[in-house]
Amino acid sequence: MAILRTEHIRKDFPGCRALDDISVRFESHKVHALLGKNGSGKSTLIKIFSGALRPTSGAFYLDEEKLSFALPRDAVEFGMATVYQEMSIISSLSVAENIYLGRLPKRGKAIDWKKLNRDAEEILQSMNADINPATLVRDLNIWQCQIVEIAKALSKSPRVLMLDEPTSSLAQNEVDKLFRALEEIKKRDVVILYITHKLHEVPKIADTVTVLRDGKLIGTSEIAEIDNSGILSMMFGNVSIRSRPTDVVPGEKTVLEVKNLCRRNAFEQVSFALKQGEVLGIAGMLGSGRSELLRSIFGVDKFDSGKIFLNGQEVTGRITPRRMKFRGLALTPEDRKKEGLVLTQSTLDNLSFASIDKYAKGWRVDKKARLAAAKKQVEELRIKVPSLETFTSAMSGGNQQKVVVGNWLSNDPSIMMFDEPSRGIDVNAKQQIFEIIWAQAQKGISTIFVSTELEELLEVCNRILILRHGRLIGEVRPEETDIEGLYRFCMEGAAQ
Repeated sequence: MAILRTEHIRKDFPGCRALDDISVRFESHKVHALLGKNGSGKSTLIKIFSGALRPTSGAFYLDEEKLSFALPRDAVEFGMATVYQEMSIISSLSVAENIYLGRLPKRGKAIDWKKLNRDAEEILQSMNADINPATLVRDLNIWQCQIVEIAKALSKSPRVLMLDEPTSSLAQNEVDKLFRALEEIKKRDVVILYITHKLHEVPKIADTVTVLRDGKLIGTSEIAEIDNSGILSMMFGNVSIRSRPTDVVPGEKTVLEVKNLCRRNAFEQVSFALKQGEVLGIAGMLGSGRSELLRSIFGVDKFDSGKIFLNGQEVTGRITPRRMKFRGLALTPEDRKKEGLVLTQSTLDNLSFASIDKYAKGWRVDKKARLAAAKKQVEELRIKVPSLETFTSAMSGGNQQKVVVGNWLSNDPSIMMFDEPSRGIDVNAKQQIFEIIWAQAQKGISTIFVSTELEELLEVCNRILILRHGRLIGEVRPEETDIEGLYRFCMEGAAQ
């Protein structure tokens, strides 16, 4: 049995102690969930293990060998493998080529394709993953791509495997397949660390839970000895989890109506109506067309046929994001870093992009009004930032998401569309995002909410539409179903 352990690890940055006297151990043949809110220090600890950072003091060991890596490649060569949330596979190459990229077997000067595919197949079979190694990665679905990332790490015979949010882009049925693969990996003499914000996954896959908070080790527990409330208590102290307020009730007025909307290879014949002040969820598996539908309604992607009505009037002519913005719509995109923020610009800039027309006076910008509006969003959304001049790249995921929301709220929208707003943020930040949605609904702002996390839809929404293979197959109300029923409806197209 292999043991990875730390002794009194401390890591200091200018003005901040990221890790404070961390002594912990992880054994092989188990999955160890490493949990903590954003800023807790878990990513810093993983970076130390992977050679991206060096501790200020303290040490870490694998079995009895003291480790110290000058560079990440030193850690990889030793056997420390990290699979990050952002995938690094190349879509134009085959599965086998991705797994052995940079290490392709050769016979003489030529690539030994037979051996390459055979070796890749052995690794995939060891995880019970039924994936053809000759398949191009662009033809895989998301969970298969995640399996390829893990297979790439396993191909280097790691002694420690670190998984950072491996299910962030997966639907529930795909998560189950990934977990079955991890159960096979557990049989090896490999230490497995599993970072996630999805607490409901932890009992399904983890054997132990280790929690960091504000750079300190709060504790480690066997999964059989702790429940979700206990984990939350370790992560946040006393956390108040609110349910949807009783006064978040849709009005009678229809603010948005979609009729027979079609987009080739994305969705077809989608029709629904959104009421004033309603929080409307859209559920479905990955590939069901949820995100594509929001993007088409907002004008990011063109739809082929159908009609959109705002406050009873058809939107005619070319539909663009700029036109829809002026009609009162807003969209927080699925990938906030690539499409929702300019990471190399200030918080002030990122809170002003959508509403910059409001502050323009000819060729000049009313800086005072712009600054006042940004300060208002920081205060009302409880955005934690040292200064409005701070780049958004330096913020936590939860605060980045609040900036994306604040950017659009500054434009006073009547309809907000949220695409995976809680992806990659901790439980506390998720709760704050939900409270923002409810607060806006109480003001009469309507919301369309897309999330892979079906539990979130049940918690947040007044009504949930079901998309399956691009078709709207029905709707449910949270008070009339549960997570199992909603999941079954999304998968099988039949209500419970």
